[in-house]
Amino acid sequence: MKKVLTSLEEAAKFVKDGDLVTTGGATFHRAPMELVRELVRQGKKNLNLVDREPALDFDLLIGAGCVAKIRAGMLAFEVFGLAPNFRKKSEAGEIITKEGACQPIIAGFRAAAMGLPSLPVKGMLGSDLLEISEVIGGYKQVEDPFTGEKMIAVRAIEPDVAVIHVQKADEYGNIRIEGPVYEDVIKAKAAKVVVVTAEELIPTSEFRKMPEATTLPHFIVDAVVESQKGAYPCSCFNYYDADYDHIKDYLKAAAEDQFKEYLNNYVYGRKTDE
Repeated sequence: MKKVLTSLEEAAKFVKDGDLVTTGGATFHRAPMELVRELVRQGKKNLNLVDREPALDFDLLIGAGCVAKIRAGMLAFEVFGLAPNFRKKSEAGEIITKEGACQPIIAGFRAAAMGLPSLPVKGMLGSDLLEISEVIGGYKQVEDPFTGEKMIAVRAIEPDVAVIHVQKADEYGNIRIEGPVYEDVIKAKAAKVVVVTAEELIPTSEFRKMPEATTLPHFIVDAVVESQKGAYPCSCFNYYDADYDHIKDYLKAAAEDQFKEYLNNYVYGRKTDE
């Protein structure tokens, strides 16, 4: 893929119907919400989502009817409990939901990032997670060739697209994440395509002044979009906090079967940062 500085509309076209997609950040922090809203506006269908600990980004796509399958370690709204659309559509059998765990999902991303077919982990032994058929990736019990110890081999997870929101980028796709990085670097290296939205574009000369602050180099990134408040209503470290009042309104809309009205107000009708 050619690396370009592009528009939100064009960047969202990197995601195709049926793609395996992961997003950056964690829970309500640095989720790529404006790009997610654009995916909804473009009517993406049958997406296959995977992540360790997503929240509003995944739940919005699920509520808008864009998702066919999901695998996550936890899809919850922090102290507010399970993500509402995720829970509702899972219970109704409208999406395929498979139990996951944080450790093997990270290991799957890490394996793909390293160009390996799998990586061993020591967790999950003795649990029923191994009996559950996985939508994405998979597990297999193996024996360590040196010690004979039982291990779990986790198959590599290679997303078609990783969508990440960051604080700073330049026109060539060099990226700077401030604060917690979470698994964003691993996801970017694991994915076939990397789409980034950034709070602000800064000159390449600023990256040259502090090369050690570059989180992702330009040759990993396929598309960059300047998107101020692109994580809203989630937080973006050093820029703004999560808007928990808005999140409460989201929860209320989902609980009272008013989610279409929420989409009309905050996705189709106008951007949420206006």
